[in-house]
Amino acid sequence: MRRPALYSRSARPLRDPQGDASDSHRAAAAVPPAPPLAVRRWSAPAPRTLWTAIAVLALLLCLSLGLALRPGQRRITQNDINAAVLKTLENTVLPSAQARAADTIRPSVVRVVSFVKKSRLKDSKPGPTPRPTTPPAAPVPGKVAQPADDEVEQGVGTGVVIVDKGTILTNLHVVRGADRIVVTFADGLEATASITGMQAENDMAVLQAHQIPDDLTAATLRSTARLAPGEQVVAVGFPFGIGPSVSAGVVSGLKRAFRSPEGKQEMSNLIQFDAAANPGNSGGPLVTMDGEVVGIVTAILNPTSARTFIGIGFAVPIENAASAAGLPPF
Repeated sequence: MRRPALYSRSARPLRDPQGDASDSHRAAAAVPPAPPLAVRRWSAPAPRTLWTAIAVLALLLCLSLGLALRPGQRRITQNDINAAVLKTLENTVLPSAQARAADTIRPSVVRVVSFVKKSRLKDSKPGPTPRPTTPPAAPVPGKVAQPADDEVEQGVGTGVVIVDKGTILTNLHVVRGADRIVVTFADGLEATASITGMQAENDMAVLQAHQIPDDLTAATLRSTARLAPGEQVVAVGFPFGIGPSVSAGVVSGLKRAFRSPEGKQEMSNLIQFDAAANPGNSGGPLVTMDGEVVGIVTAILNPTSARTFIGIGFAVPIENAASAAGLPPF
């Protein structure tokens, strides 16, 4: 049987009805037959996605072979971690708990100096002049902590910033009767201050500095509710004007009573401690190992006339001291 011809998509010439049928047959014979459908389908180029898939499979195969040939890593154990920590501790000197506590509280500790006018001392009897423990400092121009021509230095003590706006706690006996009060902050800034509150029964005074550093830091206060004898504490202050100085000890007892050597005042509910304190420490903070203030150093016990530390100091609990500034209890 004769196979029908396959035609191209080109336009066919118009057939002349008068033409010879043999011409039609010759024209049809001149058109080359198209290849079979099956041949055209498999001779076409492979799609791009197929080559992409082949490349991805080849890459995955290479990665799999690389991981398979890679040597296995040892898993880190707890013993490895302990050994690393131990080596670090052996090669690194860590600061003591006392040093960390002192560093924490130091930005909040201030030196307090009070001055009185000479005219107020005319009627008082001149007493023996104590021998200075250090040579007197030469006057520094522009420094406010220098006595003016008509005033003398009354005393040196310590204070602690409890509000970053310049609110300072100190002992009342450090600033009582002063005509001028000067505080020196940890960064060296000196400023005058005024008394804004007092609590005579606890020998506490509240000062407000007239100028403060830009980055002034207030101390963190801690309740004494869980304070126990034997707990470590540090006292930071300016004993004999030297400082800031740090001494360490423990809480020796709670709820102690103390009467001043002059017998003018008796105080109760005090913290007893054995960290060294001397004249000049008055008003300074008693601090835990976390750098938190639990008391304000206020007195030392010495039955002799030397008035130096022999191992018994007293501090006002911070709850009582802070109430002088109107701070709420813990």
